[in-house]
Amino acid sequence: MKYCSKCGSGNLEFKIPADDSLKRFCCEECGSIFYTNPNIIVGALCMWEDKVLLAKRNIQPRYGLWTLPAGFMENAETMREGAARETLEETKAKIELLQPYTAFSLTHISQVHFFYLANLTTLEFGPTSESQEVELFSEPNIPWNQIAFPTVTKTLEYFFQDRKRGYFEFREEDIKLF
Repeated sequence: MKYCSKCGSGNLEFKIPADDSLKRFCCEECGSIFYTNPNIIVGALCMWEDKVLLAKRNIQPRYGLWTLPAGFMENAETMREGAARETLEETKAKIELLQPYTAFSLTHISQVHFFYLANLTTLEFGPTSESQEVELFSEPNIPWNQIAFPTVTKTLEYFFQDRKRGYFEFREEDIKLF
């Protein structure tokens, strides 16, 4: 950050403000403190019979790899709305959200990944500007070595384990690389 978005000053210092414990950008001119918070990624594991819907990414990061439909939550939307919107944007699929399923705190990149279990309401889906391909996969046909993100791999692994035992439990994990 080079300039204060409140007063336009270039007199910013990265320091621990009074009564705080973390470094923040602080404007020395107007006294504004700027907080940087984690991004929330919301998505859905969409089911149809014994298959799950995956999208092959047409954007970076991880261009050309497979993922569950997911993306950044927007301001003024709920997590459920964000998961449904991202699914529609990436796969053209309409879904019925069932339950929260997995949540991962990725502190090394300041993100939270949150996935719902969902049913496809129709078999109308396909690629968009964000996806090269969109397909339903049964467990043996999942392209495991081409999954874009570890949180997607973990969510899929949990899903197939839970489906075998007939119970889908919510899981929350911390993923710390540093």
